[in-house]
Amino acid sequence: MAEWVDLIDPTPDELREKLPRKVQESALERLLAPADPKDEPRPTLQTHGDYVFGIFLVAVAVPKEDRVFYQEVDVVITHDVLVTVSKTPSGEHPYDPRPTRESCRPDDSAGMMFYRLVDDIAEHYLDLVDELDAEIDELEDNVETAPAARTRVRLSELRHDLLHIRHTLAPTRDAIRRVVDNVVEVTEGEEVFPHDVEVAFNSAYDKLLRAFDGLELSRDLIASVRDYLQSKVSNDQNEVTKKLTALASMLLVPTFIVGLYGQNFRHHFPELDWQWGYAWSWALIVVTTIAQLVFFKRRKWI
Repeated sequence: MAEWVDLIDPTPDELREKLPRKVQESALERLLAPADPKDEPRPTLQTHGDYVFGIFLVAVAVPKEDRVFYQEVDVVITHDVLVTVSKTPSGEHPYDPRPTRESCRPDDSAGMMFYRLVDDIAEHYLDLVDELDAEIDELEDNVETAPAARTRVRLSELRHDLLHIRHTLAPTRDAIRRVVDNVVEVTEGEEVFPHDVEVAFNSAYDKLLRAFDGLELSRDLIASVRDYLQSKVSNDQNEVTKKLTALASMLLVPTFIVGLYGQNFRHHFPELDWQWGYAWSWALIVVTTIAQLVFFKRRKWI
């Protein structure tokens, strides 16, 4: 019967005590290294003689805070022991493998237990893509009402998150593909991934592929929202320009009338000495302004 040993931020002594055998110094350093969001490792799965060593990252969305953080899970696998080292990100919670461990069957090998762990990680990525798509849809629905600057900032953040997730998901997918293709296996001792385990890994690999395809769709959705936003901003600018143009046109005729009667002529000016000349100029200004206002209203320019 295989054993699953779950460790969270272990000390060097705790880790050495729980490891099934001596591991390479580079792997030991990686297992003991604290989680660092500024220097996240690349997910990988490697053969180290009589054990398999792996590094995985789980992307977790926090919708209420509009952010994504990453949980690191390192693994050491032999034929009969699976050791997982979960690391606590700064200010966050570590990955909890207990629900997955409890779902394992009594006769599961360490390789099959590892498959269930990877399958759960793949499910996390699928859920993450769904949450991102829902947020993008909500952002698109609010383009008309939300401030353009805020929408633009959120689009930029989402695009950055998608790129980061893609850089994490792609090597995870490639690492699992190596198990499916029987590339990763111990070179000493009993095999870790027998044929039935490799077949089971196809399911996890398929989920990772679906998550990766979902990310590509999410990128297209973000591009669509960005185009929609740019179109809205352009239309808004056109509306403002149209209103300013209409306002300038309304002021143009009165300015022309005032300028016309303001010419310094002493003779041959019909209204210059007219008793009602002042009232006439004002009436002309008011009538032409109202006529323009009615015209612009009917054309829906203002």
